[in-house]
Amino acid sequence: MAKVLIIGAGGVGTVAAFKVAQNSEVFTEIMIASRTRSKCDAIVKAIGNPNIKTAAVDADSVEALVALFNEFKPEIVINVALPYQDLTIMEACLQCGVNYLDTANYEPKDEAHFEYSWQWAYHDRFKEAGLTAILGCGFDPGVSGVYTAYAAKHYFDEIHYLDIVDCNAGNHHKAFATNFNPEINIREITQKGRYYEDGKWVETGALEIHKPLTYPNIGPRESYLLFHEELESLTKNYPTIKRARFWMTFGQEYLTHL
Repeated sequence: MAKVLIIGAGGVGTVAAFKVAQNSEVFTEIMIASRTRSKCDAIVKAIGNPNIKTAAVDADSVEALVALFNEFKPEIVINVALPYQDLTIMEACLQCGVNYLDTANYEPKDEAHFEYSWQWAYHDRFKEAGLTAILGCGFDPGVSGVYTAYAAKHYFDEIHYLDIVDCNAGNHHKAFATNFNPEINIREITQKGRYYEDGKWVETGALEIHKPLTYPNIGPRESYLLFHEELESLTKNYPTIKRARFWMTFGQEYLTHL
């Protein structure tokens, strides 16, 4: 039984709120907070549970976050705000003794670059405080990490080569649309690619390496090599890995508009 505070009221925040609300035996009290409270209220209305609380908060401000945490007193914060805000939310959790979970790792506002080092630097502080911080607990990273861990535990003595493939088989019939926050998505795929091989990182041009891959029940799709954060955590935790790559599909119309 836990009080949970969800920070973020975009597409991912909406899904998280619905899922949390479906597990009322686990989450006894829910609050959704965002810079724009009306967005949180709209999610509550869509869920149909008037007992869910909402609040406005500036997630760039540790002081504002601490004030909200002290008022609501959550046991866990689910951060589905922007990756720019991970560190301020983590800092507020430490100050208030709150557990933390997010779906995407930190990146600075002024540079299209993301890696775990900024958040891993908080490891000892969370450990000493007796708090849990779970990073990258979404689809990829998240599910992709769980699948790799499961395979390593139950199917293989060692993992040497790892390819993570993300294929969008749908068609929304729009010239240009992203699956999550457009700014973050565009920053992610226009920065240089990277993959891990023989103990070092190999850098490529943005979307430079691509080839058709055949997906079960879908068929062939042109797939592009990107850097994705779970490559960093998986190669660290599974040192037998000799090469790790991440591939994602994009339609040509999407790339043309991009």
